[in-house]
Amino acid sequence: MARTTTPLTVAEVKNAKAETKSKRLFDGRGLYLEVTPKGGKYWRFKYRFENREKRISLGTFPEITLAEARDRREEARRQVAHGIDPSAVRKAQASANKDSFEAIAAEWMIQKEKELSPGHLRTIRSRLDRDILPFLGKSPITKITAPDVLSALRRVENRGAIESAHRIKTIVSQVFRYAISTGQAVSNPARDLGDALPKAKAKHFPAITKPTEVAELLKTIENYKGTLIVSTALKLAPLVFVRPGELRHAKWEEIDLESAEWRFIATKTNTEHIVPLATQAVSLLEKIQMVTDRGPYVFPSARTPKGTRPMSDNALLAAFRRLGIPKERMTVHGFRAMARTLLDEELGFAPHLIEHQLAHAVRDPLGRAYNRTAHLNERRAMMQAWADYLEKLPR
Repeated sequence: MARTTTPLTVAEVKNAKAETKSKRLFDGRGLYLEVTPKGGKYWRFKYRFENREKRISLGTFPEITLAEARDRREEARRQVAHGIDPSAVRKAQASANKDSFEAIAAEWMIQKEKELSPGHLRTIRSRLDRDILPFLGKSPITKITAPDVLSALRRVENRGAIESAHRIKTIVSQVFRYAISTGQAVSNPARDLGDALPKAKAKHFPAITKPTEVAELLKTIENYKGTLIVSTALKLAPLVFVRPGELRHAKWEEIDLESAEWRFIATKTNTEHIVPLATQAVSLLEKIQMVTDRGPYVFPSARTPKGTRPMSDNALLAAFRRLGIPKERMTVHGFRAMARTLLDEELGFAPHLIEHQLAHAVRDPLGRAYNRTAHLNERRAMMQAWADYLEKLPR
């Protein structure tokens, strides 16, 4: 008797969670969603052709919706019914369009999968799919000019998304740089745009930087009555002043409590960053370790079994709101500005040490980038002095 499959719902697709091994959610008629351990969601179509079982990819969710995946499945089924192998059609199309911007961007994305988080990759895919591929995707990459790229970016600019236009320009430039390095292009037209786009307004995150107000903020955080995981993350945030996403995605494998160090790949520079942990930070981590070290994340989501996903990006913001701290006054990202200001003005540490610890690109007098271990002993002393300073602020 043939197995029956209940079709998927949009909610099931959207809420499908990653597990330690890849899993498949079946929609029927050969279509299924494969969810990888890293959280990627891939549409697959399984079919038989000439007595052989075969599979093809139909795209990724959420770029390809459930309805769109079903449409692609039906097109592939029609091809099979007419004696056409969908896989062979794909290969023929790829061969014919292998020099297109779309094909080379896909190659570049495969390389990026080794370096970037699934969330960052989804953002890049979404920007390409929405704002670049409809206008430049089918064009041979060697035929694309600076005015072509600018024309696509102007569409983004005209809807008021100036910062997004600059970010998309960077993505396009990276695709061209990849094409040049692989011998598929000889120039980068995105690089030649210069100041063609209006400058994006600098984005400043609200931050508390006056010592008396910092003391009041820390006292408020200490009185937080929520979960231990969120409470610990709130208390650790000012001690390490990393980017909010880096804090949420902290993994136990990155942290060496014996050496009092946290090493991870910084999101902005894509290089290894070292955070020396003050004794106060180590104490917080030792306490939370007894609760969360069964899973990979230091601060796992409370809704995920076995802690296989990190805390949501809204968890700390929601905690701030519960504490009565408005977003116009302070954000989690604001701990970075707090540390930068007070380490300089109150504790007198050299700006280049502070910038190193903020994981910003810092260069020597000859313009060479310092490596990740530069001034590590001095930064270790600075981080302990910073934690001591915060601890001694009168509450």
